[in-house]
Amino acid sequence: MNLTKHFMERRRFLKLGATGVVGLLALASDLFWRTQSAEAVELSLDPEAALQKLMEGNQRFIQHHLQHPDQSEARLQEVAQAQHPFATILSCADSRVPAEIVFDQGIGDIFDVRIAGNIVTPEVIGSIEYAVALLETPVLMVLGHERCGAVTAAVKNEALPGEISSFVKAILPVIDTVKGQSGDTVDNAVIANVHYQIERLKRSPLLTERLQSGKLKIVGGRYDLDTGSVTILT
Repeated sequence: MNLTKHFMERRRFLKLGATGVVGLLALASDLFWRTQSAEAVELSLDPEAALQKLMEGNQRFIQHHLQHPDQSEARLQEVAQAQHPFATILSCADSRVPAEIVFDQGIGDIFDVRIAGNIVTPEVIGSIEYAVALLETPVLMVLGHERCGAVTAAVKNEALPGEISSFVKAILPVIDTVKGQSGDTVDNAVIANVHYQIERLKRSPLLTERLQSGKLKIVGGRYDLDTGSVTILT
């Protein structure tokens, strides 16, 4: 009697175990499919389509028609093991210029590189090379912004405490190029700085290779703090 009972309980345990395994496999398969699906959509974007996707998101932000894409629990699981951002953005560390918000994007969509003055340093180049060459993001934007504090400091070129002057030095080469120009000197310098940092990025053999193959587009942008609008500069 005890042997029969033991046999029946063991059969039920094995049956439940098998059911659990099947359920886990189904869940894993579903997650894998969703991950592959998301990757396929993102990796299929060419540089022009990727830029268009960014700018459409900025239009939604300006018009207050935000979609908040890719911010669900499902999206979190999709990109947990691998990332395939469709854009890389080098922007200022200014708290008023968060890329995912101003372009209405979500988790895993944008590879953010943020540093005061959106300057190019060896570490910044390495980060961008990783995103472009290894993650294969098809568009790279250098995004300056209105009334940038780092650019303003470079225009004034006054003594600064600590290491704050380090990013000013990286912007100083553009200041002479805007002297005598009509309009606001700081804003002219913001735009000139974007162009200057792009030229520095183009010295990277890895980025140059992607550019020449047509797999990468590099553009400059200016963010308007008052309106939330991004204007393409190049």
